[in-house]
Amino acid sequence: MVPATAEIRAIYFTGAMAGSGHGRVLARSWRALGGNAIVFDIKDWDGDVSFHSPQALAHPNPYTYIHNLPGWIGWLHAHGLYVIARIALFKDARLAQRHPELAVHTVQGGIWLDRGRSVWLDPSLPAVQSYDLGLATEAAQAGVDEIQFDYVRFPVGGDQKTCRFRYQKLQPLRQRTDIIREFLHHARKTLHPYGVHISIDVFGITAWARPVDVQATGQDIPSLAHEADIICPMIYPSHFFHHFDHLANPADDPGMLIGDALARFNQRTRNTPAVIRPWLQAFGWRTPMFNPGYIETQVATARSLHAKGFMLWNAVNHYAPAERAMRAMETMPGKYFLGGFPYPLLKLTAETRAGTR
Repeated sequence: MVPATAEIRAIYFTGAMAGSGHGRVLARSWRALGGNAIVFDIKDWDGDVSFHSPQALAHPNPYTYIHNLPGWIGWLHAHGLYVIARIALFKDARLAQRHPELAVHTVQGGIWLDRGRSVWLDPSLPAVQSYDLGLATEAAQAGVDEIQFDYVRFPVGGDQKTCRFRYQKLQPLRQRTDIIREFLHHARKTLHPYGVHISIDVFGITAWARPVDVQATGQDIPSLAHEADIICPMIYPSHFFHHFDHLANPADDPGMLIGDALARFNQRTRNTPAVIRPWLQAFGWRTPMFNPGYIETQVATARSLHAKGFMLWNAVNHYAPAERAMRAMETMPGKYFLGGFPYPLLKLTAETRAGTR
């Protein structure tokens, strides 16, 4: 079993990319450049499940992307890559539409919308939690190294005064932080016997521990760091507003923003078993400065703050700038990463070389 403290260098794949020939080409290229892991979608926020799941609540996607989940995972391992399955938990548009009884409701009983657009599942409903844990268990049984929970929080947009959750009716003294922590506690007990690690994606803003953010998201980092093996802050500089933390435009100063955030996360997880591995920005948005050097600055900053590697996010899986950055970073070992691979390249069979999907 690869330890949770291993230095992981990952890129993100959608389910469609994971199930495609291009995804296999991109994965091989990433490994050749010094990357050692792939994060891919089991279920994204739209609710589409990337593989065939027998669960009754799984959306019947006519375009099943990954036809052979154990085969895909085995192919990644054979190519020397650590495997992380990402599951978007409580933002699930299709399930909320197909089963409105599982959605967040308004005070009047209708379906509550986040900013008038997005529907959310109620994180406090046992049926919702069981469904997501069922998908996670299927991925664990298929052989992934790590289950990564995204949207492991309550909705924070829209008119919060008008939304109602199951727990408020049955246990009004409980807090959102209680729901999220208890879900992760149950997930840990369910999944650890399969030998997988549990990681959670958390808002970068939670590093500052403002009560309004903690209470709204339900993400209390010191508490969750006792339930998850890896905390994955999403520290995308372009997602922070102007003049945040004395930075005129955080998007133009990735080193300062990420450095401050990770120092705070280190402090908040001190004396807990969890390690920090951040999501970093591999896309250009709200800054003219984005280029391979922008990625290098983020990675070097994370390394200097003792992060256990990094993961690069690009929603459309365009990694040309990241690949150029990796070529440059590999020439200066130690500044950006230590190197090393959790899995060796194997002598491949014809079937594995072709890439079973």
